[in-house]
Amino acid sequence: MNTSTTSAAAATNDEPMLAPREVTLGNILRQLIAQTPKLPTTLKGLTALIRTKPQRQRSIGLLLEELAAQQPEHIAVRYESITYSYGELNQRANQLAHYLSSQQVRSGDAVGIMLENRPETLIAVLATVKLGAIAAMMNTSQRGEVLLHSINLVTPKLMICGEEVLEHMSTVESQLPVHLATQLYYWRDHGHADKPAHYQDIETLMMQQPDNNPATTRQVKMHQPCYYIFTSGTTGLPKASVMSHYRWHKSMAGMGLASMKLTKHDTLFVSLPLYHNNALTVSLAAVLGAGGCIAIARKFSVRRFWDDARRHQATAFCYIGELCRYLLNHPPQDNDRDHNIRVIVGNGLRPDIWMAFKQRFGIDHINEFYGASECNLVFTNAFNLDKTAGVCPLPYRVVAFDIDADAPKRGDDGYMSRVDRGETGLLITAVNDKQPFEGYTDAKATEKKLLRDVFQPGDCWFNTGDLVIDQGFRHIAFADRTGDTFRWKGENVATTEVESILMEFPGVEHAVVYGVEVPHCDGRAGMASLTLKGDDSAFNWGSLTRHLKEKLPAYAIPVFIRLRPQEQVTGTFKYRKVELKEEAYHLDKVDGGVHWLAAKADSYRPLTSSDEQQLEQGSVAL
Repeated sequence: MNTSTTSAAAATNDEPMLAPREVTLGNILRQLIAQTPKLPTTLKGLTALIRTKPQRQRSIGLLLEELAAQQPEHIAVRYESITYSYGELNQRANQLAHYLSSQQVRSGDAVGIMLENRPETLIAVLATVKLGAIAAMMNTSQRGEVLLHSINLVTPKLMICGEEVLEHMSTVESQLPVHLATQLYYWRDHGHADKPAHYQDIETLMMQQPDNNPATTRQVKMHQPCYYIFTSGTTGLPKASVMSHYRWHKSMAGMGLASMKLTKHDTLFVSLPLYHNNALTVSLAAVLGAGGCIAIARKFSVRRFWDDARRHQATAFCYIGELCRYLLNHPPQDNDRDHNIRVIVGNGLRPDIWMAFKQRFGIDHINEFYGASECNLVFTNAFNLDKTAGVCPLPYRVVAFDIDADAPKRGDDGYMSRVDRGETGLLITAVNDKQPFEGYTDAKATEKKLLRDVFQPGDCWFNTGDLVIDQGFRHIAFADRTGDTFRWKGENVATTEVESILMEFPGVEHAVVYGVEVPHCDGRAGMASLTLKGDDSAFNWGSLTRHLKEKLPAYAIPVFIRLRPQEQVTGTFKYRKVELKEEAYHLDKVDGGVHWLAAKADSYRPLTSSDEQQLEQGSVAL
């Protein structure tokens, strides 16, 4: 089995802290030979990829209808003790689609969907896209100002809410647009609670509708939007990125069939939230493309994960890198390899745990990929190599990046330049008719992501905002986010690299690294927030200092470290750094104190008020 993403190197063209793994022709040829038995599935995916055209009358809903006709009894969804066959899933989606149509939901309208992981979430999504409407996938952890912002961004025609999110919805109900206040629909959670008076019971209403395929499904074209997927909001308020049927089908063909090589006999286990593209596009597309089964967990649980995977007889699962770290940090069990998982798909699996995870759990293929909700192409580890985010045949470049200016470098001629193989730079992707940038609902936010006149007058490229390592043979390894990489002592520091080294130290469970401003100093000093596995009082700061000095160059060693009981993460396990950067090392803002490493000091020691004052005055060397 394979692994995920690749090693993070220093986020510049300077010498990386750890040499990136380069891809060779020999690596690729060996894997091609090993994958020969699965060649028919790969060719099926490549054929589907070639046939995917923006103007085709083809959609997610049509694919479901075809599967329901071909294999109506085949299990499509598993959830706890509940199963839906393809025939049943299509009928329920049809009933809801007919009801939504009766409420004047039309092609191009948004339908707000806010439910946790359960079959009803998939039914709501599939019903919406059958109408040519857009499923606006609300983050179920949002409330108050952030939730209201998300709703107002997409202006849904109506909202379908699960019983489990009503408390969150109550924080915004008085501020909703007038039309939406009368279009709130409630979906019981296994019939546990009574319906609130100002909500309508969506399940009762839909069950009164016919279950035949709506005529609208065959009118939907691939270029039309199918989802609004919200960014995680780690650096501010969320943005709503647009996902089209076209990109969804490209994921289905390129990722699910050609790369993962799923068949109808596979069951893909999903414990990530369905409001995220890893679940709703990568996973669902892979399953429907193969005619397989998707098994969903309500939420990710380290303790129940493998038992659930076994119960559903899963052969695959989707991940975010930190999910794998949580599983690896869990105490080893005798039955760690007692499962049917042959392939996993996701992004963000760091190189420091790649091989350990693969070997402990006996995973054959780690299908790491690189992509984002708004990105117009995807890299996928189709050749089953270790420590790589994979390959992409579409036009992209890795260009030189200026960390201080936080912008790609331009030469005297005004144009950008590519980095050499093995070097790190900014990943940009070509924007054209075959590779459109669908952007966000906010036109200004869309324009900010575009780079123009990059290599020649009039060309246009999408700025991914990610620094990657060019591994050769059209493969890349993720290095860092541009906003996370910082410059200190004249050198560029990749936060992901430092985080990996910190988490190698015994007793450190999580590490979040970021740069903070210090008066009278150029650049930003490194700071880390650590979550420990055991008692803070027993933590050996001297041993940690020696570990960092052995593993990292001096400029990359964090100057400040704080301890926290747990790190703040999004629903998809991304660390929130905004608040950490604002609090920095200031003792009046940081609970639990700060340790720091002065110049030439042998070990970290507690930061005192006197120390902080000297730092502010610039009277202490760092």
